[in-house]
Amino acid sequence: MKELQVLEALKPKLTNIFNHLHQNPEISWQETQTTAFIAEVLKEEGVCFQTLPTTTGLIAEIGSGEKAIGIRTDIDALWQEVNGVLQANHSCGHDAHMTMAIGTLLVLHRLNVHKKGRIKFLFQPAEEKGTGALKFIEEGLVDDLSYLFGVHVRPIQELADGQCSPAIMHGAGRFVTGEIIGEDAHGARPHLGQSAIEIGAAMVQELNRIKLDPMVPHSVKMTKFQAGGDSSNIIPGKAQFSLDLRAQTNEVMQQLATKVEAIFAYLSSLYEVEIHYEITADIAAAQVDDDAVQLMGQAIIETIGKDEMVPPIITSGGEDFHFYTLKKPELKATMLGLGCGLSPGLHHPEMNFNHEAIFTGIEILVKTVLNTLEKEGA
Repeated sequence: MKELQVLEALKPKLTNIFNHLHQNPEISWQETQTTAFIAEVLKEEGVCFQTLPTTTGLIAEIGSGEKAIGIRTDIDALWQEVNGVLQANHSCGHDAHMTMAIGTLLVLHRLNVHKKGRIKFLFQPAEEKGTGALKFIEEGLVDDLSYLFGVHVRPIQELADGQCSPAIMHGAGRFVTGEIIGEDAHGARPHLGQSAIEIGAAMVQELNRIKLDPMVPHSVKMTKFQAGGDSSNIIPGKAQFSLDLRAQTNEVMQQLATKVEAIFAYLSSLYEVEIHYEITADIAAAQVDDDAVQLMGQAIIETIGKDEMVPPIITSGGEDFHFYTLKKPELKATMLGLGCGLSPGLHHPEMNFNHEAIFTGIEILVKTVLNTLEKEGA
């Protein structure tokens, strides 16, 4: 097929693109060089694009028409310790996602599909913060889309190398930061203050006692707790903490959040301290469209065969991609789950995967767009 010939010719260029993106990661909302690099690639190919005045990321388009088919990729990296050094790191595969989006764009551009319709590519920042999709929605960048497709590399715990799924049923996530505000006390006179450490321990115990529907996966855990200083004879009255909430549905997430808020109020009253908190990010659970899933599934079968297609996978991880359908219910969307031998796991500082899977992903995305154009034009 012609698209395979075009993709084969592009492989050296796409390999160089991936290597550059992998070696130059940037954290959320700071993806300035990443945006500039993608813009330069598109400029060289003669593809129309626009950078955004209020944020990083960019939008590219080929073809024409009132409604467009969208391809979305995330562009940010994580900040984590790698070999003893804190640094930006593409341990969630966004370098691969960007390469697949660019590859899909270039293949479709060279196939002259602009005569069949309009395809819009969203290079979205700050997925790891859970706020990038909301910014794109706020800016009206998806208002003209009828379909939206994404992709995410999957760990070996979910998909084997060579397998693919036409949908990823991500769960909801909520990230909370807070502060316990009490009074310090001398180690010999604990009754004159409040121990933030003991309150933190009580908080962990109460969080572990939360009981919700066991048929819906959910969890809440403390991921940061900082209290005290260098003086071991001072009982700290203040502490900072972070919580990570997960639930497979948006409804159970709301129930979980209500329980957590009740725990804050209870401990505040019991220990006579103030507990201040804020929600730093909310991530919606997946809401996928049957038509989009069918079109993606058809492309998977055409690319790797029916035996390698796995039904939609359920994962406790989160993705801000699903804000697009939560905020725009009329948008038909799904995300390709790409098996690529990824290990030890997503967000592991030494995450690695079979880079050849990038080209499989591009082929599937190209065929998904072509199938959708055919369906829309029928």
